[in-house]
Amino acid sequence: MPFESLELREDISISKVVTIHYFEYMSDFSFPGESHNFWEFLCVDKGEVDIMAGDRPHTLKRGQIAFHKPNEFHSLKANGRIAPNLVVISFECNSPAMQYFEELITDISETARYLMAQIIYEARRCIATPLDDPYTTHMERLPEAAFGSEQLIKLYLEQLLIHLVREQMKGRSTAPAVVKSIKQKNDAIIYKRITTYLEEHIREHLTIDEICRANLIGRSQLQKLFREQNQCGVIEYFSRLKIELAKQLIRENHHNFTQISDFLGYTSIHYFSRQFKKLAGMTPSEYASSIKLLAERP
Repeated sequence: MPFESLELREDISISKVVTIHYFEYMSDFSFPGESHNFWEFLCVDKGEVDIMAGDRPHTLKRGQIAFHKPNEFHSLKANGRIAPNLVVISFECNSPAMQYFEELITDISETARYLMAQIIYEARRCIATPLDDPYTTHMERLPEAAFGSEQLIKLYLEQLLIHLVREQMKGRSTAPAVVKSIKQKNDAIIYKRITTYLEEHIREHLTIDEICRANLIGRSQLQKLFREQNQCGVIEYFSRLKIELAKQLIRENHHNFTQISDFLGYTSIHYFSRQFKKLAGMTPSEYASSIKLLAERP
């Protein structure tokens, strides 16, 4: 019996991405406005901003998104009280379904927030141009971009738009059990992404705010996620990673304690020793001696 393939229909297809930004503005920031022949959306991650879409003024608060259709004039300014963090993504799309986004200003769900975070995460893995430069007009590729990152940006962006269209068509009627299942899955993916980020930056001194900015997650959500997974905060988890790597480097016996301390980004050998004893229960010297004794035991 001959098989007949089904050509998959694409209701929304992104042909090009123009810019991907994550901005941290001052509370007095003001952008006079522009218009261009491609789509753009603005989502407030923290704080709030006053925007103009065509001739429509609106105050956009945390967790809200606004779309600007091609050739629509738009501007924004901070309100002087709250410094905003914003996601701004512009792209080309000629799909008829984009009519749903004309003059759209709406709240976003956890699913939409997750998809947006994935776009920012993948952009940092394949785009050399700083994502916080408001004057970017041309994005440069990283010479050694992560495999599949550009394609994932396209897929996550299309999934985000499809998700938003479905919400406009059906409303927020998803069953609570389904919402909980989606949240658990998203939490697991976010947790994995953050732990990978910490491993990749093991040689640096990271703050909670830096981890939040890099992974597009709120401070309280970040801490709650790590306490659920590890019964400790994210900074303590990061310290444990450093000390475990320090143990490995001591066992390899290629570096002295000062070199290991510098390699892992500690400000001094004394602070490194204190952290090591706090988490390992012994000083680096005591650990090295105990490992040596174990190795020499018949």
